[in-house]
Amino acid sequence: MFQRVSSRSSRASALRARAAVLAVGLGASVALGAGVAAAADAAPTASTAVQAQSVVQAKVAKTTTAGQAKAQVAKKAAAKKAAEKKVAAKKAAAKKKVSWIDPVRKYTLTASFAQAGGMWQSTHSGQDFAVPTGTKVMAAHGGTVVKAGGNGAGDGPAYGNAIVIKHGSGTYSQYAHLSRIDVRIGQIVKTGQRIALSGNTGNTSGPHLHFEIRTTANYGSAIDPVKFLHAKGVHV
Repeated sequence: MFQRVSSRSSRASALRARAAVLAVGLGASVALGAGVAAAADAAPTASTAVQAQSVVQAKVAKTTTAGQAKAQVAKKAAAKKAAEKKVAAKKAAAKKKVSWIDPVRKYTLTASFAQAGGMWQSTHSGQDFAVPTGTKVMAAHGGTVVKAGGNGAGDGPAYGNAIVIKHGSGTYSQYAHLSRIDVRIGQIVKTGQRIALSGNTGNTSGPHLHFEIRTTANYGSAIDPVKFLHAKGVHV
């Protein structure tokens, strides 16, 4: 009798253990299925995120490219403006540089301002530029011809043929000992314009151009012409 009860109890225990095993297996299957389902649900979400990230990156790249292009255009515009400013500055400097010029080219300086000597009543009133007869004489600066002719254009026979040009700010330039005069009184001349040919007229010891800077049109108001031209940026 005892043995039957024990046998039944053993079978019942075995059945309960099997049921427990089946329950555990069933739970694992359910859990695994749920995980697969969750993974399946998560897959579309991850793909959407990647697509969204790609869109953002594309927009950033487009914005960056546009910004770089704009910066490049601005850089080129700034460089062009700087170049134009540099050219304008050079032109202004060149214009300022040619405001006054030497009255002749390829010369040798001889008698200078205030130099003493027997050729003049007191001291020399200008600067002499030794050049061959027939050398082109140019207006040292633009202005109006106020004197032109023989007898020093009214300043005396020692000057020979002469010209006086009136400039701005009470400044006059005089050119003497000329072989030919190419301008007339009242004529407006430009800087560098030919006004005469050099010569050997008047009181001279050889062909040259006598050049003066004056504060009036007449003899006796001369100042140092070389110092004056240096102040104007002219290398004499």
